[in-house]
This record gives sequence, structure tokens and C-alpha cells, in this order.
Amino acid sequence: MVFGTLYKSLFRRTSTFTVTVLVAAFVFERAFDMASNQIFDSINKGKQWKDIKHKYEN
Repeated sequence: MVFGTLYKSLFRRTSTFTVTVLVAAFVFERAFDMASNQIFDSINKGKQWKDIKHKYEN
């Protein structure tokens, strides 16, 4: 039932399939980028300029 509805609404026509793939790729890229940045920031906490700049600003 769900797969039939999904097929009829998103994958039946080539144009909607293409838009679906592009939107999904964009959303995945943004989510992956945000998760990667969060992991990097947590591993390097206290070592980055944004964490220590208050020591050097006038």
C-alpha cells in the first residue's frame, strides 16, 4: 500500500523522479555536512580559534 502510493506520487514520471532524487541528495548532503561538523567540533573542542579567541582579543 505505502509503496504503491509512493510509486504513483514520486517515481512514476521521470520528471518527478528526477526532482525527488535531487531533493533527497541535497537533504542528505546537508545532514551529512552538519553531522560531520558537529563530530569534528566535539573532537577538537578547545583547540579551535572560535574556542580560544577570547584570550587574544583586546
